[in-house]
Amino acid sequence: MTSPDRTQGYNQALLDMATLSLAELARTAEQKAGKRTPAQESHFLCTWMADSLKEKRFSRLVMEDLKEWIQQGRTLGAGADLKGLLERIVCQYGRAMAEPVQLGAKLAALLAELEEAGWLVFTDVEVDAKLRLQGQGQSSLVISSREYGEHIEGGELVKPLTLYVRGDEPRLASAAFGQGLLLSQGNKKTTLVKHHKAYRLMPGNAQSALALLAKAND
Repeated sequence: MTSPDRTQGYNQALLDMATLSLAELARTAEQKAGKRTPAQESHFLCTWMADSLKEKRFSRLVMEDLKEWIQQGRTLGAGADLKGLLERIVCQYGRAMAEPVQLGAKLAALLAELEEAGWLVFTDVEVDAKLRLQGQGQSSLVISSREYGEHIEGGELVKPLTLYVRGDEPRLASAAFGQGLLLSQGNKKTTLVKHHKAYRLMPGNAQSALALLAKAND
């Protein structure tokens, strides 16, 4: 088996790895007399990932992910839910990569959805220094007015944009998935809005690390 082109993007490398891993799980399951238990599925995937890492089956771009998931599989067993993780990656990345266009318009739809759900949404405040948002514990999302005004042209995201969020992260992940958006993992250290996490949205959904994933069945 040849290694994927190492110059490919992270998103494609991750999707290829997850798709092939699930296909191998399904292929080998057909050779078994009975259905695998979740523990057996986790053990198979953990072993498959470890072998893949040794044999360099996949792009170097996903090596750190594989190492982390192998460790989780060895530590948590079925609790690592490696199959569920891979299925979520295939579902979410497949959707986001199918039409990685008009992300500015999709972001506007995401903001409208959260606002309708009772979130405080601000896109008219300049965020260039540490800010503290006054609120009553209400979920909130802030985007710098400069970025919102200059990084979106004709409904398309042309430059990276930061969302500062305080609220239910699974709700944010579900809303982003619904719009076909890949958000970075939240980061408290880089935030400029107190008590909020910073999430990044990239042009073309081109993340360089595992995106925030929605829960299964969202």
